[in-house]
Amino acid sequence: MSAELFRKVFGLGRAPIIRLSLRDIPLKAQEMVGKMSISGVQPKLSVKLDKAHAELIAVAGEGGYILKPQTQAFSNTPENENCCMDIAESIGINVPPHCLLALTDGSLAYVVKRFDRDGQTKIHQETFSQILGQKDKYSGSVEQIGIKLKQVSSVPGLDVQLFFERVVFNFLIGNGDAHFKNYSISHHGGTRLSPAYDMVCSKLALPKGADSALTINGKDDKLTRKDFDVLADYLEIPPRVRYEKFVGKIELMSHLIKASRLPAEFRSQFTGILASRYQRLGI
Repeated sequence: MSAELFRKVFGLGRAPIIRLSLRDIPLKAQEMVGKMSISGVQPKLSVKLDKAHAELIAVAGEGGYILKPQTQAFSNTPENENCCMDIAESIGINVPPHCLLALTDGSLAYVVKRFDRDGQTKIHQETFSQILGQKDKYSGSVEQIGIKLKQVSSVPGLDVQLFFERVVFNFLIGNGDAHFKNYSISHHGGTRLSPAYDMVCSKLALPKGADSALTINGKDDKLTRKDFDVLADYLEIPPRVRYEKFVGKIELMSHLIKASRLPAEFRSQFTGILASRYQRLGI
């Protein structure tokens, strides 16, 4: 990883120190139960940057970064998420600054800059689980998000297009776990679709999983180009711009997978998933 990347993520010319091992993370997270604003089942920490000492420190308050370590349930999740976010960024999807960092035991953790902070100011965010009043984050449709986004966005036409592109992207990378909590809006000088986050190739962990966590055209599996076109019609997205972001990008995306920190077996599987999804959509 380059000094340029660390300057982008942390404003430093080198990787910051993390004085924690993989074993320390759940213990540290447990210490802060009830004190942190990060939700989800994966052990993770809110961390702040001590720039003077180039160190990331776990905090119970408002840290500027989220740190996600390796998990027992699914191997190489940090490498998976970092790769997917790199791919998203490379094709023009808005993602927060992120990178992989080594813990004291040498294991890799995914670190992402929080986009719900502007310095010390908290930017109000709402997930579509909250907006739609959905208690079950997996029960519903992509169409519900798209229509609601049209109603609340300050720039509805643009945001719905960006949302549709993320839905297509999640399909292409084999992310069948994009649920209501994985899409949100930011209230910051208007109401806009938040940057993309929590993007992973879930097919690497769950090969038999469905294509989509939420239904598209009434289906969650065996999706085709027709299903995405029906969705685009429903959201009134012009045909000429629907898949424009992805045309001619499979080589770039495959290169980033091959250059990632994923194990060789996962890199091979991932490039195969990507190729098959491109074929299924006829892009």
